Amino acid sequence: MAGFRRFLTIVAVGAVLIVVAVVIFGPGSPRQRNAGRSGNPEGPIPVLAAEARMADVPVYLDGVGTTRALNMVTVHSQVDGTLVSVNFREGQDVKEGDVLARIDSTTYQAQLDQALAKKALDEAQLANARLDLERYTNLLKTNAVNRQQVDTTRALVAQLEAQVRLDQGAIDNARAYVNYCTIVAPISARVGIRLVDQGNLVHASDPTGIAVLTQIRPISVLFTLPQQQLGQVNRAFAKTPLSVEAMESDSKQVLDRGTLQVVNNQVDQTTGTVQLKAEFPNADLQLWPGQFVNVRLLIDTLRQVVVVPTAAVQRGPNGTFVYLLQPDSTVSVRPVGVTQQDEARAVIANGLQAKDRVVTSGFAQLADGRKVTVSGAGATGAALNSGDDTGGSPPRRERGAGKTSEASGAPPGTTP
Repeated sequence: MAGFRRFLTIVAVGAVLIVVAVVIFGPGSPRQRNAGRSGNPEGPIPVLAAEARMADVPVYLDGVGTTRALNMVTVHSQVDGTLVSVNFREGQDVKEGDVLARIDSTTYQAQLDQALAKKALDEAQLANARLDLERYTNLLKTNAVNRQQVDTTRALVAQLEAQVRLDQGAIDNARAYVNYCTIVAPISARVGIRLVDQGNLVHASDPTGIAVLTQIRPISVLFTLPQQQLGQVNRAFAKTPLSVEAMESDSKQVLDRGTLQVVNNQVDQTTGTVQLKAEFPNADLQLWPGQFVNVRLLIDTLRQVVVVPTAAVQRGPNGTFVYLLQPDSTVSVRPVGVTQQDEARAVIANGLQAKDRVVTSGFAQLADGRKVTVSGAGATGAALNSGDDTGGSPPRRERGAGKTSEASGAPPGTTP
């Protein structure tokens, strides 16, 4: 009985081993299916390629900024009184000198009239005193009057002349208050939401004012850059006016182009950044006060440098490299130096020349000396051309020159 059980156990184990072998090595096994999909593992690898070319590449510094009105004025009343009219619409563009509102000027006009009448009275007295002085001066020559009377009349004339000048000062003051009752725009700007309605009593001490004027054509943008880039900015700014671009939040569309106006005279020790101010024409009102924008500051242009698509640049243990296409349809690993790069293209300082062809896609099975077949090279080349100086949006400077858009390790079986 024990021998029969042992026999059954051996038979069962053998059957299990046969089933496992069929699953692993049979015609429908995963290994054979995978081999069928991959085809010949030693055959050429399909890749995409692009040609290195010469181009002028702008160098940008990136920052984040806040749009601000070039000038902003809160319109206040300079006198107390009833607001009898509001002569603007909310959101209206006004020019310097346009009438914005009027305040009841009855009281101030009455004070002006009193000052004018007082001056007329004093001028009449002055005219009479001058006649007396002239008369007494002539009589003094015949000793008809004494000198004291002449001196007294001369002093009275001087006193009345001073009084007339005092009256003129009172008139100017009263006229200024009358003029203050007509509120005019101090700058050409856009009116905001009305802060007080017609019929209200306004005071010179009111904190809110009547309206806020903001000058948005042109407009300014305040942005910051790291203090480490301050030297580059100052050197470039000393040579020529620097161009600034305000970008959408996705950094793809240029809202407006302006010029750098000022670099702040100190670094913010809290953040380690320096503040800069740029001015934009804002002809189409693309920018609005308070709006956050991305800013690109053009500080230099690299003339006629070698560029390749960023996808071609790989990173290994020994630095950056590319797969260079050879005339015999193989690839070789070529170490390169990258000056700067963005999402579209990379500037190659050394290791490549114009017209060299580099692989831009299909790196999974590549190795030094591996045969490849190139397909779709034109599409990749077009992508490279779209970012150059002949059209499209120019590339932006990245903070890390070694950063690539496609992460990869060293090529299999090689050391770059």
